[in-house]
Amino acid sequence: MSERARTDTPAPPLVGRTRHLDALARYAAAARAGQPRLVLVDGPAGAGKTALLRAAVAEDGPFAGMTVLHGGCRAVDAATGYSGVRALFTRLGLTSRKGRASHLLDGAARRALPALAADPETLESLGAAPEGTFSVLQGLYWLTVNLMSEGPLVLVLDDAHWCDERSLRWLDFLLRRADGLPLLVVAAHRTEAGLAAPDALADLAAHHLPATLRLGPLDTAEITELVGRVFPGHQPEPAFVGRLVSVTGGSPLEAVRLLRDLRAAGLGPDDAGTRQIAEVGGRVVAASVQAALANQPGWVREVLLAVAVLGDEDTAYLAALVGVSALHVEEGVEILRQAGLVQRARREPVHDLVRAAVLDALGPTGTAELRMRAARLLSDIGRSPEETAAQLLAVPGPGDAWTTSVLRAAATQAEQRGAPEATARYLERVREAEPDDPDVLTRLGKALAETDPRRSVDLLHAAHARTTDVRARTATAVQLALTCLSVQRSADGTRVLTEALDDLDAELGAAPEPVDRELRTLAESALLIVGADEKSTLPDVLRRTAGLVPPPGDTPAQRQQLAMLSVLAAVDGQPVAESVRRARSALRAPGVPLGVWSLLPASLALSLADENRAASDALETVLRGSRDTAAVWTYVLALSTRALYRLENGEVADALADAQTSLEILGQERWGDSTTMPHTAYAAALAERGETARAEEALAAVKRPRFDRFAWEYHWYLMARGRVRAARGDLEGALEEFRTCGDSLASAGLGNPVFAPWWLEAACLLGRLGRTTEALEAAGHGARLAERWDTPRARGYAALAVGAATPGPAGTERLRGAVTLLESSPARAHHARALLLLGRAVLADGEVREARDHLREAVGLARRSGCVALARQAREDLVAAGGRMREITASPLDMLTGTERTVAGLVASGAGNREVAESLFVTVRTIELHLTSVYRKLGVNRRADLTEALRAGGPPPPVPPRPGI
Repeated sequence: MSERARTDTPAPPLVGRTRHLDALARYAAAARAGQPRLVLVDGPAGAGKTALLRAAVAEDGPFAGMTVLHGGCRAVDAATGYSGVRALFTRLGLTSRKGRASHLLDGAARRALPALAADPETLESLGAAPEGTFSVLQGLYWLTVNLMSEGPLVLVLDDAHWCDERSLRWLDFLLRRADGLPLLVVAAHRTEAGLAAPDALADLAAHHLPATLRLGPLDTAEITELVGRVFPGHQPEPAFVGRLVSVTGGSPLEAVRLLRDLRAAGLGPDDAGTRQIAEVGGRVVAASVQAALANQPGWVREVLLAVAVLGDEDTAYLAALVGVSALHVEEGVEILRQAGLVQRARREPVHDLVRAAVLDALGPTGTAELRMRAARLLSDIGRSPEETAAQLLAVPGPGDAWTTSVLRAAATQAEQRGAPEATARYLERVREAEPDDPDVLTRLGKALAETDPRRSVDLLHAAHARTTDVRARTATAVQLALTCLSVQRSADGTRVLTEALDDLDAELGAAPEPVDRELRTLAESALLIVGADEKSTLPDVLRRTAGLVPPPGDTPAQRQQLAMLSVLAAVDGQPVAESVRRARSALRAPGVPLGVWSLLPASLALSLADENRAASDALETVLRGSRDTAAVWTYVLALSTRALYRLENGEVADALADAQTSLEILGQERWGDSTTMPHTAYAAALAERGETARAEEALAAVKRPRFDRFAWEYHWYLMARGRVRAARGDLEGALEEFRTCGDSLASAGLGNPVFAPWWLEAACLLGRLGRTTEALEAAGHGARLAERWDTPRARGYAALAVGAATPGPAGTERLRGAVTLLESSPARAHHARALLLLGRAVLADGEVREARDHLREAVGLARRSGCVALARQAREDLVAAGGRMREITASPLDMLTGTERTVAGLVASGAGNREVAESLFVTVRTIELHLTSVYRKLGVNRRADLTEALRAGGPPPPVPPRPGI
C-alpha cells in the first residue's frame, strides 16, 4: 500500500545531503523496530527539503519496504481543517463508495471519515456530524493503527509551515499514543516562513522532542560538485564558483536554476558565465522566471498565473480563469515544464518561490483580482465552500455580501468535519465585514469554546449584547452561560441567564406557546446547571427551585430540568421520595437518547437516596454513549463519578479500577491537568487500602485554581484529604480538613447528610480522642440532617456517629443500632467500621467472646469490601482479644492495579485487545502491557484461564459492557 511520490524530471541534483539521508535511514530502522519518532526537516526556502523528501520516499530510498504516505501542504489550504491530513491520506480513496468498505476503516477508524471528506456532498453522505473533535482524532489514530497492521508506516508531510492547525494537533495526538508502534513521522518546514499554526507546531515539537535535520546552504565544495552535475565534463573556474556562491548564498534551488539558465543560454562555468551571474544579482528565482517568460507569447505568462492560483486543475477551468483557450493551456503547460517552471507530474509550480515570483510581478491589486475571479469560478463549477473560501482568505480586507456568504458556508462545512480552528478562521473574516452581527459572534464564540474558551465567553457576551429579539437573546444566554462553566465564571453565566429569563417572562406572558415553553425550560435548566457549580451562586439557585413546579419530563429540556431539580432537592434536605421521583422522571424516556445533563445529576440524586441500581444504570448509559461517540471528557467524568459512588458503598477495588482507568486516560490528554475527580477518588481508594504515601501523591496532583469556590468536587476532595491524613495518623490535621468541609458545605447551603459526611468522620475521630463534647456536637449535626433525609444509610451514619461519640454502655447500644441499620444499607465499608467499633466497645465492657465475634465479622466484611486498612485494624484488635486469625495478605487479585482489573474484566467477558483499547481510549500496546502484567500476577498463560483466575482470586471485578453492546 505504499504511496510513492512521482518524481519530476529532470529532478534537481541532490548534493550535500548524504548525511541527512543516512539519518533518515537510522530513524526508519528504529521505527521498524517499534521505536516511533518525529523528525523535523527545516531550512530556508530553496534549501532542498522537497528534494530530500523525494529521495527518501524513492523506491531505493531509506523508507524502502515501509508503507509511505507522502503529501504536501499548500498556502491556499492553510485555513482548511484537516487539509494536511487529506494531503497524506487522500490517495487511499477511503471516502469513495468502494473505499468506505475498506478494512482500514474497521472499528473506530470509521470516525476518521469527516476529516477525509473534501466536499459537502461526501460529508453529508457520511451521516451525522462528529461528536466533537476528539471523535475525529480518535478515528484517524485507529486508521493509522490499521495501516500499521500491514507493516511499518511513514508519514511524510512537506511544507508543514502551511499545515492547518487541526492536522498538526492530530499528529501530536497520534505520537502521544505511538509507544511501541512502527511509526515514523517526517515533516519539513521553512525556517523563515510565517507559520499557519505556530502554536500547534511548537506544541508538537515540545511534546515529542523531535530529531531535527537542518538543511543549510551548500559550501564551496558542494557547489562545485553541483556545477559538475549540470555541466558534466567541464572544470568550473574558481571565480565562477565563488560568484555563484555569493549570488545564491549556497541555496541549491537558486544555484540549479541559475546554472540551467546559463546552460540554456549557451554559457558555461567560465568567465562569460561569471559575468552573467554578476548581472543577475540577488533575485535569482524572480530573474529566472522573468527570463524564461521573456521570449514567450503573453498567453504563456497567463497560463503560469492560472497554475499559480488554481494549481493542478482541469484545463477548461485554467483557461476560463485567465481568458485563454484550452489549447493554449495545454501548450503553455508543456512550455513551462520545459522551462523548469511547472512540475512534470502535476500542474503546480516547481517551487513556491516560482509561484511567488509570478504573482509578485502581477502586484497586490492584480493578484487580489485574480484570486477573486478564481473564487467565483470555483463556486460556479460547484466546488466546496471551503475550497472557494481558500481563495477568498488570500484576498485582504472585508469582502462583499457574496464573499461573506461563501465564508459562512465554509464555516458550516468546517463545523461538520470537526475542525473548530478552520471554522473560527472563516468567521473571523466574516466578522471583518459584519462586526456587529450577533449570529457571526455567536458562531465564532461556539467555535472557540474548545480552543480558546476565555475569548469565546467574550464573543458570546458581545453577541448577547447585540441581540435584540428576546427569544434569540435567551438562546445566546444559554450558550454563554454553559461556556462560562469552562472558564470558572459561573457567577457571570448565572447573572446573564437570570436577566434573560426575566425578559423572556415579560415577553411571553402567562400562556406561552409550546415552543416558547420549551425554550424557557431549557434556559431554566441551564441556570440550575451553571448556578449549582459554585458555592457563591448555589444558595440563590436553591432558593429559586422553591418556586419551580417540576415539569412532567416529556421533552429534553424538561428532563434536564427535572434531573437538576432532583439533585438540588437531595442536597437541600427535601424528602427522599420527591428527589427520587424527579430523578426517575428525568430518566424515563423510552427510545429517546438522554443528554449528559439529564443522566449525571439524576444519578447523583439516586445514589444519595440509596437507589444504587438506578444510579449505576444512568452512569452506564453515559459511559456507553461517550464510548460510542469518543467523548473522552464525558467518559472520564462519568467513570470518576462512579468511582466515588462505589467508594462510599464499600466497593473499593472497583472504585480503584475506575479511578485509575480515568487517570490513565487523562495522562494522554492536554486538558488532563485541570481535572480533579479522578485524583480524589484514586487517593480515597488508596487510603482505604492503607497506601497513604501514594494517596498523598495523588492529591498533590490536583492543581485546579480557585478550587475552593466549587460546590461539588471541592467537598469530595476535602473528604479525601481528611481520610488520608487520618490514615497517616495525623488526627488533628484530619479534623481540620473535615471541619473545613463542614464550613464550606454550610456556606453553599448543602445539607444532605450522606454527601461529603464530614460530621461522621469528625465524630469518630473526636470520640477516639476522648473529646466527647465536640464529638457529640458533630454527631448531633449529622443526626438532625439524617432526620430529614430518611434513608438506611443516613440513619446508619447518624447512629454510628452518636455511638462513636458516646462513651460507656449508652454508646455501645447506639453502635448496635448502627450495625443493624448499616447492614440494610449499601454502605458496606461503614458497616464494617461499625462492627469494629462495636467490637471494641463490648470488649471494653468485658464481653470478650461477643467482641471477638464482631471483630471477626468486621475483618471479613472489610476484606470483601476492599478496605484493607480497616481489615488489618480489626484483625489486630481480634488477636489482642485472644482470637486467632492469620495475617491479612493480599490475594493475587489484590495485586492487580485498578486499570489491570478493568482490562482483565473486559478480556474475561470476551473482548479482544483492540475492542478494549477502543473502549478505554488507549492504545493496543497499553492493553497488551496491562494484560501481560495480569497474566504474571494471576499465574495464568492464556485468556481462557483468566475468568477462572478472577473468580478464584476473590469477588469478580467489574465488567463493563463490551463496546457496541
